[in-house]
Amino acid sequence: MRYLPHTDADRRAMLDAIGVADIDALFAAVPEGALRRELPDLPRAQSEIAVERALSRLAARNVPASSVPFFAGAGAYKHHIPATVDHIIQRSEFMTAYTPYQPEIAQGTLQYLFEFQSQVAALAGMEVANASMYDGSTAAGEAVLMAHRVTRRGKAVVAGGVHPHYRAVIETVSRLGGFEVDARAVDPEATFEADADKDTSCIVVQMPDAFGRVADLSALADKAHEAGALLVVVVTEAVSFGALKSPGAMGADIVVAEGQSIGNGLNFGGPYLGLFATRKKFVRQMPGRLCGETVDHDGRRGFVLTLSTREQHIRREKATSNICTNSGLCALAFTVHLTLLGEAGLKTLARINHANAVALAKALGSVPGVDVVTPAFFNEFTIRTPKPGAAVIDALADRGVIGGVPASRLWPDEPRLANAIVVAATETTTPDDIAAFRAALEEVLHG
Repeated sequence: MRYLPHTDADRRAMLDAIGVADIDALFAAVPEGALRRELPDLPRAQSEIAVERALSRLAARNVPASSVPFFAGAGAYKHHIPATVDHIIQRSEFMTAYTPYQPEIAQGTLQYLFEFQSQVAALAGMEVANASMYDGSTAAGEAVLMAHRVTRRGKAVVAGGVHPHYRAVIETVSRLGGFEVDARAVDPEATFEADADKDTSCIVVQMPDAFGRVADLSALADKAHEAGALLVVVVTEAVSFGALKSPGAMGADIVVAEGQSIGNGLNFGGPYLGLFATRKKFVRQMPGRLCGETVDHDGRRGFVLTLSTREQHIRREKATSNICTNSGLCALAFTVHLTLLGEAGLKTLARINHANAVALAKALGSVPGVDVVTPAFFNEFTIRTPKPGAAVIDALADRGVIGGVPASRLWPDEPRLANAIVVAATETTTPDDIAAFRAALEEVLHG
């Protein structure tokens, strides 16, 4: 991208053209607390090579997930991505337009999005799925807005076990839309309970939750439905679909998930992939695109955009969503990886994840003073240590182990969680990794 500096006269002319007094007026909608009044402590000018060297030194301070025993999860998981995935998504057949506005020349894109939707609906146990969204958190926000439209109510009850980043997105879109959020207290030992009243549009719950807990949500779904509300289930670890009862089978009305675990690496935090599925009767309130299968004039199989209730296709005020997107490349990677696995392969992968997590819990629980506080889990659980979790994680990193995510990083205002650590194991976790973690943890706590 070229750098095109503007003179003071250039800036004045542009401000006059759009009718604002100064540059600060362009940021009037940004909350005061989010604005930086002082310039960052950076050199005002450096050569290109000096900048490259400085950034390289900063990058060298990172510890790549593949270089040490790695147990961090909390919404982003280290899984093995077969080389075949990258090879296939770079084939010319899939290097088509990002947005398939013209179906007659975008059949490849539409077909894989149709297959993607079919996979997501099957995983979630739902009848329809859209053609992907930004990520799991924004999909959760969209699910709440959809529930408001379906029920014509304006309050969402968010369980305490929902990932705080997801809850923050729900709160943001709700605040801007004039809706209410009833966010329940955070407690790693609480049950999956929440109630609904006549103003509640939905109960939002995560499975497995942010502490790794799993449970049958059928009773919660019944409670929501008795109150006329919907049950929205959030999934941050897509591999869990291979082991746990599907949200749809437990009575969910809307299922949203982060698809990163399948086909998409950690990638420094993105881009990721939002999954969104619901029941057929709600399809016209579902955000995003829906690709459908049809036949052409000659009876040959073909694909079309069946439903596109987004602002790029219709008037903005008529759209069900103005932030949703089709994360095409990530969706394709998801579909390729899941196709390579197949149903049996996904179940096997899920069993390996769970078995490794069980072995990890057993090893860490044998360290004096360490309690495993998650009674039932998939591949992630929470431990409590006799020392603050953040300090323990830093000390483990000094010993070459990325030992999880301190709960205080996710919930900094919850003093009860100061000594809690959320840890995860996947198919990439080896017995040597677990042994190294256990030894390092015992040294940090008692050495």
